[in-house]
Amino acid sequence: MTQDIRPEINRVGIVGGGVIGAGWAARFALNGIDVSIYDPDPEIERKTGAVIANARRALTRLFGNALPAEGTVTFAASIADAVREADFIQESLPEREDLKIRLLTEIDAAMPAHAVIGSSTSGLLPTKLQSAMARPDRLVVGHPFNPVYLLPLVEICGGDQTSQKTKDIAAAVYTRIGMKVLHVRKEIDGFIADRLLEAVWREALWLINDGVATASEIDDAVRFGAGMRWSFMGTFLVYRLAGGEEGMRHFLHQFGPSMEWPWTKLIGPKLTDELIDTIARQSDEQAGGIDLRTYEKLRDDCLVDLTHALERNDFASGQVARAHRARLAAAGKSDAPAIGSLLEDGRMLTITTPVQPEWIDYNEHLTEYCYLKLFGDATDVVLAAIGAGADYVAAGNSWYTVETHIRHLGQARLGDDVAVHTRVLAADAKRLHLFHEMVRGAEAVVIATAEHMLVHVDAAAEKSAPAPEAMQQAAVALVAGQAHLPPPEGMGRQIKMPG
Repeated sequence: MTQDIRPEINRVGIVGGGVIGAGWAARFALNGIDVSIYDPDPEIERKTGAVIANARRALTRLFGNALPAEGTVTFAASIADAVREADFIQESLPEREDLKIRLLTEIDAAMPAHAVIGSSTSGLLPTKLQSAMARPDRLVVGHPFNPVYLLPLVEICGGDQTSQKTKDIAAAVYTRIGMKVLHVRKEIDGFIADRLLEAVWREALWLINDGVATASEIDDAVRFGAGMRWSFMGTFLVYRLAGGEEGMRHFLHQFGPSMEWPWTKLIGPKLTDELIDTIARQSDEQAGGIDLRTYEKLRDDCLVDLTHALERNDFASGQVARAHRARLAAAGKSDAPAIGSLLEDGRMLTITTPVQPEWIDYNEHLTEYCYLKLFGDATDVVLAAIGAGADYVAAGNSWYTVETHIRHLGQARLGDDVAVHTRVLAADAKRLHLFHEMVRGAEAVVIATAEHMLVHVDAAAEKSAPAPEAMQQAAVALVAGQAHLPPPEGMGRQIKMPG
């Protein structure tokens, strides 16, 4: 039995620094975890640096300033140096079973007693990979997809000797860095996702081999058709919708017979030199002379934009990104004052939030209407504090905003923390005069102000009416508690109170 396995991850060791290993290094480091990486390639630092630079660009577009301070990335001289102080190890060696078995044994011997190993293998069975380890219960497959730093899916699969605690720890680690964990129920070659991809790939090779379509045409068939749906629904949910109101059962009865026709060739063609030359030539023609890094940036931008769109709908990969954004925002903020509480100077904290992707304009700044939205939400917090919350409105009374004056003084970008501090400048039986300041970041830089003038109304009669006495007193108490503050800059007007 393994002793002292724990989920706290401060340092990750990465063995194998190719495309996948470098992608892992980027995802861990950009989520605030220190990384030590080993690969014998003499250019490993340059290649990893290029991947991390692309990842930094993409993840900054995706999460903005919600990202934590980056973890360090160091390059180890040996496997032992890379894993000796690691809490979690991600093995990303070439897909050779003999090589992985041998080096996983070396990793096992050098890593701390509490560490867990995740293997990036895309199809080798974990039972075989752990067969020579002294502590085989600490190995689990953690199979990602390229680019690792952006695509959230990771397949977890245990071998015969993998402990449940190891799987749980791996799942917690991957979730912490913003991934969607897919547990593979049964150990199987290729796991789940790659088996599906392999079926499509084999059919694509036949279509080229038989002269039916080119590489570019096959890609067009995917990206302009099913690929768009697959990004958020997948095959079964798409076909369920195709069945109409009667759902999947109707779809299978209607289209099932045609699915039994022998359209596809599930055994791939021989990769002859001629076929390889044909595919390589068509791929070069498709690329049109555009270099690898340019295509990577285009791919990443499209993935970020798609994720933002899905995040606005809180669906599929967007739901994963939204949950990770919330984790990033909550990290280290447990001591923050509560909404509706009074700050040290007497102002009320009425909003605190990171800037969300749906609030961003084409310049990647907080868009204009969102200032009014946030200030309106801040006003609602004040109203709730004096007793005019949702229940009060439902009973037939409310406060209506009759005048708004907004000044735009600065910018906020995606992921920036913004807060609204509110003063109640004046109040009487029928009126409230509020002044909001929107501030950015820990430095509380003022980026906008807003004045709201509100009138209390009988909603049914659509006429102004005095607020209840207790509500008036609560509002006046806020005014008195903030009276020592100097007049705010940039006010549009003052309420003239009677007497």
